[in-house]
Amino acid sequence: MNEWLERRFQLAERGTSVHTEVVAGATTFATMAYILFVQPVVLGKAGMDPGAVLVATCIASAIACLLMAFLANYPVALAPGMGHNFYFTYAVVLGMKVPWTVALGAIAIAGTIFILLAGVGLREKLIEVIPSSLKRGIAAGIGLLITLVGLEYGGLVVHDPATGLALGSLRSPAALLTVLGLVVSIVLLVRQSRLALLAGIAVTTAVSLALGYTKFSGVVSTPPSLAPTFLKLDPLGALTPAMAPVIFVFLFLALFDTVGTLVGVSEKAGLMTADGKLPKAREALLADSISTVVGAVAGTSTVTSYIESAAGVSAGGRTGLTSVVTAALLLLSLFFTPLVQMVSGDVTIGGASFHPAIAPSLILVGYFMIEAIAGIPWDDAEEAIPAFLAIVIMPMALSITEGIAFGFIAYSLIKVVTGKAAQTHWLVHTFAVLFLLRYAFLTR
Repeated sequence: MNEWLERRFQLAERGTSVHTEVVAGATTFATMAYILFVQPVVLGKAGMDPGAVLVATCIASAIACLLMAFLANYPVALAPGMGHNFYFTYAVVLGMKVPWTVALGAIAIAGTIFILLAGVGLREKLIEVIPSSLKRGIAAGIGLLITLVGLEYGGLVVHDPATGLALGSLRSPAALLTVLGLVVSIVLLVRQSRLALLAGIAVTTAVSLALGYTKFSGVVSTPPSLAPTFLKLDPLGALTPAMAPVIFVFLFLALFDTVGTLVGVSEKAGLMTADGKLPKAREALLADSISTVVGAVAGTSTVTSYIESAAGVSAGGRTGLTSVVTAALLLLSLFFTPLVQMVSGDVTIGGASFHPAIAPSLILVGYFMIEAIAGIPWDDAEEAIPAFLAIVIMPMALSITEGIAFGFIAYSLIKVVTGKAAQTHWLVHTFAVLFLLRYAFLTR
């Protein structure tokens, strides 16, 4: 067995071993396992069955990890992307009143486009035409939006009739539990623990159990049925003019998430060549693209490469065997459904529902993503203002789409009025015009 693994994954050539790869795969799983608790909650808000979403998430993520392992031999894990799931639920389903079946259809269409682009090498080229400042602004804006949702889940921010939002009561049990989880996670993050987010979830859940807010429902059971979400996607329903921007945003988000993660993790793993190229980039992108369609078929939002894979690389992971181990642990998680549902379930306090166990993780996702603003040239108004608009519009309008739209429109307009339109790729201007047409004819 070890000989086959050696040949298949080129362990010696990459300076690793079976033991090291197993440890690395387990490390990656531990750092990304929070998605198993978050995904059923977020997609549940869209009207999807949480149990089926959990099963779809585990199965689609495991398949994705195996594709990455055997197509590209990279130590990169995949799962439903943070930001993608919030766009799916809050912008498309709740915001645009699109049925979740149609939203899944839009993901499948975007995934099919991913496959075509990856197959002919155009996907890498498209990355280059979008201004760097916009990429960074969009990433930061998504992080702030997720943080806002986390603050609301934890009762730290509440709706106020006068101002829209206000600080919640810090004496409320939900807020106190959320603060406890935040403190635990922050302390461990400062100490560079890879389990910081999971520890926050575990401690908050344990205290909530002890206080009677969370009800113990067991640890192990047979997996829930996948039937409520499996093959429920409606791609034909997504083939409408109103859904074109949605498909574009799904494509856009996955495009930059995947390439950015692959480059970052591969560089850390020493897989980049001396001239800065990524061997088997096309195979890795193809694995990611296929996984998006698999996720939509199973019943979960866009599956993409996870930056948490860097934790496994730090533990020594250098090959696809790391991803195989992560896939095995994702499948094993299916048999711990009661534990996942207990952690991610609603906590009713004072007649209101909260999610204090997962709120700290969501809040801190914003911290991880806001670092992107460091690369924005703030002394250059032509580049910084579009990025700024993308950053602030997303959390204020609770919409990733609107943030992207404002960013593209502002960037194109500024380049036109400054006489630099020709210096910007025609696709940026095309997207700006499409967004303007959407505001003129397809929105209220």
